[in-house]
Order: sequence, then structure tokens, then C-alpha cells
Amino acid sequence: MNMNSKEEHTPQKTALVVGAGGVIGRNLIEHLITLPEWDIIGVSRRGGENTTRIRYISADLLDPLDVRQKLGSLSEVTHIFYAAYQDKPTWAELVPPNLAMLVNVVDVIEPAAHALQHISLMQGYKVYGAHLGPFKTPARETDPNHMPPEFNIDQQNFLEKRQQGKRWTWSALRPSVVGGFALGNPMNLALVIAIYASMSKELGLPLRFPGKPGAYHSLLEMTDAGLLAKATIWAATDTRCANQAFNITNGDLFRWSEMWPKIAAYFNLETAPPLQMSLSVVMEDKETLWNNMVEKYGLEKNSYQSVSSWAFGDFVFSWDYDFFADGTKARRLGFHEFVETESMFMNIFDGLRKAKVIP
Repeated sequence: MNMNSKEEHTPQKTALVVGAGGVIGRNLIEHLITLPEWDIIGVSRRGGENTTRIRYISADLLDPLDVRQKLGSLSEVTHIFYAAYQDKPTWAELVPPNLAMLVNVVDVIEPAAHALQHISLMQGYKVYGAHLGPFKTPARETDPNHMPPEFNIDQQNFLEKRQQGKRWTWSALRPSVVGGFALGNPMNLALVIAIYASMSKELGLPLRFPGKPGAYHSLLEMTDAGLLAKATIWAATDTRCANQAFNITNGDLFRWSEMWPKIAAYFNLETAPPLQMSLSVVMEDKETLWNNMVEKYGLEKNSYQSVSSWAFGDFVFSWDYDFFADGTKARRLGFHEFVETESMFMNIFDGLRKAKVIP
């Protein structure tokens, strides 16, 4: 009886991880699994394999009826972790689907889950206009919004209005470019670099930085997906964080001019002077090369499409301006984790090799 007494006094929490298949959602679930007080429900379009700790639900978040049928009975949910994202060609087109998915989830879960405590929203530096061009650095959570359209801001406005007079609270996490292990993700920079480097090596080429000349020397930062997961749980469970946004960063800054040779060394490659080129264009004809590499090195049979995030690589490597935010607000309120970005890259590359994604 005594052995269980502590367990009996720990109130069990149920996490609904929306966007469970992405790099952020997947790493969040991996962290939650290590915390015994959490039950986990993962929601994504593809679903997943259930385990003793995790139940997966496949749902079309853009279909209110499907959301109601699939999620309407989840009365046990105490925390919603919203990390779903739908990509679109233009900034304006991003708003309707990404706002609608969040609204559909909250419309169904809020009335059903009587013990709902918190809704966690995953954002990014688009809130600061970082994707539009040079922006004020370091960006701070108190910076004013920019001219719409911007779905991150619309989503936060929705939660702020919905929360008024309610017992539950919200938090918004603002990571930089997220580094983590996931396939089929449109925003996976480490995978872009790993595939690009592996193909350069196969073709007997040095590793050239493909971005804008100015981007090679700009200051930027990243956010490790595991670090982000810890910060997300912290912000969702520490009462001091209620109804606020937080920049979440690794804690260090870097320039590609310093990082690129280290990445090249990992792949046993020489570097050559940067040469601006669109990866989306030059990698378009490389599917045969990739398929040959899969056979030659006995790699997992991942399709070329699932390992390609070339458009995102072009996007990041075009930032010929400083790209970083002030992460001290989270530290002031008690979150002190940090990750060295160089180590993050090497650990992700190690993971990709171990999983036989790259040679």
C-alpha cells in the first residue's frame, strides 16, 4: 500500500498531442513517455501504433464533423498540445486552414473535457516577421505584431479571447528553426543538410553552402526538438507561465561560416566557397541518384519525397540577415535547459545514420 501511496497522490494528466506525426509532436510524445504522471493521446492524419502509454487517433482536423466523431468523447484530456501545421504556397493561404484546425479542436475538446487545464500553442518567429525580411533582433515576446496575414497571431488571438473567464490557461512557444529527427516533414533543416551532404559525397563533390552570400555570415540560432519538448511541458504546468508566450532557443548563436566546415568534417567532406543555388531546382533530378544510394548502402527504403525538404532549405539559407530572439524570459521564470547547436546537429546526423536514413 505504501509503495503506491505516492502514485495515488499524483493526479494523472492526459495530454492530447495534436500534430503527433511531426518533428515537434513526435519529440514531445517521446518526452511525455518518460514522465509517469502523463497519459498520452496522439492525433495526426496518419495515426500511429498504439502502445500501453499512447493511443493514436487519425483525424482530418479541417473537417469539423470528423473532429467531433474522433475527439468528441475525450473527456479525460487535461492538456492540449497543439503542434499541427498545414503548408500552403503563400502566407495568406496559410491562415484559413491553420486557424480552422485549432478552432475545430478547441470547439470539440473544451466542452467535453471538464478538467481541461491548459492549451499549449506552437508558434515560431513568423510572429516577429522573421520570414518577411530583416527584423528587429533580438526579438522579444513584447514586440508588436506585424501587418497580417499571419496565422500564428490569429491562433493566439483566438486562444486569448476563448480563455477569458475560463479555468484553463494557454501558453505559446516560439522556437527558432527546430532541429530533430523526423521524415516527411516540410520543415526539417538537419535532414536537408544530411541528404545534401550525402549526395555531395556520392558525387565526389565538396560541400558548398548553397545560400545567399550574406547568409553565410549572419548570426542565427536553432531550437533542439528535445529541448523544446521539455520547455513545452514546463510552460504548460508551471502556473507562473499562464497566458504568456515564450521564445525557446538552444541558448547559443552561430554563423554558417563557422558551422559549415564542422558539418562537412562530420561527413568527411572538404568545403568549397559558397555558391548560391536553389536546392529545389538542382535536387529535382536526383531521385534516381537517391534510389541508387538506398540500394548501394542498404538504407531504409524511404522515398525521395519523404527525405526532401529542399524548399525549406532554400528558405533558411536565404536569410542574409541576423535571425535570433531573446530567450531570457523563460530562464527568468525557471527554465534553464540549453543545448549546444553543434552537438545537436551531430546527434541528429548520428540518429539518421543509426536509422539507416543516410549512409
